[in-house]
Amino acid sequence: MIVLVGYASEHGSTRDIAQRIATMLDKAGNRVETQPLDRVRDVDRYDAVVLGSAIHDQQWLPPATRFVRRNRDVLAGLPVWLFSVGMPGALPRPLRRFAMKEKQKVITNFRDIINPRDHRLFSGVVVPSQLSRMGRVIFRVLGCRYGDFRDWRAIDAWAQDIACALVAAEAPYVRPAEQ
Repeated sequence: MIVLVGYASEHGSTRDIAQRIATMLDKAGNRVETQPLDRVRDVDRYDAVVLGSAIHDQQWLPPATRFVRRNRDVLAGLPVWLFSVGMPGALPRPLRRFAMKEKQKVITNFRDIINPRDHRLFSGVVVPSQLSRMGRVIFRVLGCRYGDFRDWRAIDAWAQDIACALVAAEAPYVRPAEQ
């Protein structure tokens, strides 16, 4: 099976997660191509697609949104999984619930267009240089923390779930024996 793992990444965290997912799918026996979404040209050559984007202002980055809208017809006929990378892990507990709403907002935007099989929200990396001066002040006032909040175990487990689904999709249908 040929699988596209496409991503839109602002600072590299989403790219790293996409590459990790691609590695897991490759180890499971798939032919995998990992590319930034603004470079993907021929979507209908893939048998399955995993798409990811960083989240800014509770939405996917424009290259990811444009990719989905531009390729909606092809994607609607393929098994598609989505992942988003935000900063819930950097937030204090009361604000994490608010950040988790990003997941629902993202999936709502795409559910009717491409009917993805699943969507996951992962935390990424947050470092001071990613924020404006005012952004850093607000970040600290809110009690947020800088760091790498990627949960590689959760990412690997999700990639393994996708790999299992791809194997099941390739298995030939065996008609039950008649009585």
